[in-house]
Amino acid sequence: MIPYEGWDREYQQNKDAYLKLFDDFMSQSNYENCEQFEKEFAELIGRKYAVSVANATDALHFSLKSRNIGPGDEVLVTDFSWISTSSCISMVGATPVFCDIDADTCHISLDSIKRMTTPNTKALIYTHLFGNMSDTADIEQHCKDNGIMFVEDAAQSLGSRINNRKAGSIGDCSSFSFNTNKVISGINGGGIFLTDDEQLANTVKKLRRHGKGKDYEMLGYNSRMYVLNAQIIQLRLKNLTRDRQIREQNAMTYNSAFKNLPIQTPTVPFNVEHNWHKYTIKFKDKETRNKVKNKLNLSVHYETPLSENSMYNAWSIDYVKDDCVNSKQVADTILSLPVHAYLEQNEIANLIKYIKEAINEK
Repeated sequence: MIPYEGWDREYQQNKDAYLKLFDDFMSQSNYENCEQFEKEFAELIGRKYAVSVANATDALHFSLKSRNIGPGDEVLVTDFSWISTSSCISMVGATPVFCDIDADTCHISLDSIKRMTTPNTKALIYTHLFGNMSDTADIEQHCKDNGIMFVEDAAQSLGSRINNRKAGSIGDCSSFSFNTNKVISGINGGGIFLTDDEQLANTVKKLRRHGKGKDYEMLGYNSRMYVLNAQIIQLRLKNLTRDRQIREQNAMTYNSAFKNLPIQTPTVPFNVEHNWHKYTIKFKDKETRNKVKNKLNLSVHYETPLSENSMYNAWSIDYVKDDCVNSKQVADTILSLPVHAYLEQNEIANLIKYIKEAINEK
């Protein structure tokens, strides 16, 4: 079984550094103040403010709450992503409006955004999927023209950039995830909210700690990141560039091997630096995808379009949906392959061999 994330291998390579970090941590008394991490991370991305939280779901949730988005409001969102991208909208009582995607990039479609925009549209959550990026200039302009908050869901794209614009530096606010499957992860996940708007940052600081300002000023949450988690993230950030380069080499090995097969490999524009959080391929039909998936016990990201999850029907949660033909087609044919920086070349070669055999099976 090829490890999907490579956690254990990364730990063994850096074990001494982890043990020293833990020893230093246990010798001091700062268990909650992550200000140094926040300052350094804001500088890394090119934002003025960063607020660490328990996870990226909270970061998205607080993005909407910081602008008082709630019942009666609509939020545009892709139909193809992880559930947090849309569930955060329902958490504030607003209505998710599911837009279709571009079939090649898997990013939300501008045409669908324009079709689904109404006077009630108050925000758009834009997700950089799998670490890839697309040019968002026209979508940003659409948001400005219509008074729509642009929320950048950069959970999967740390280290990516387009036209030298870093993921996480775009829009009114942005968020990253440090969940265990991300390119940089904490030991128990974590997330961070970023913005250049001081008022939004201050509101999120209150929301993450039971609404506390001078006193308890608003209804808030317990959503803090602890220092040990932040320090481990900082340690792992030192290898961000090196590990991205190795993942890219692995991705190029896959691309070369699949060139003459009935497989669609990822589309990456020349002006994009892809972090290769996920390496995803598409097959001609669901039957072929499932044959390969089941034979090799691989993962699908994502097998169900967001709007088709039962929570939106079984629990009568309000939503609006465009005709999302591309999101359905991609969900039926996409498959993720291990691509992390701790894979061995013979493991990649064996995986390629098994995929070719599975495709050729009658």
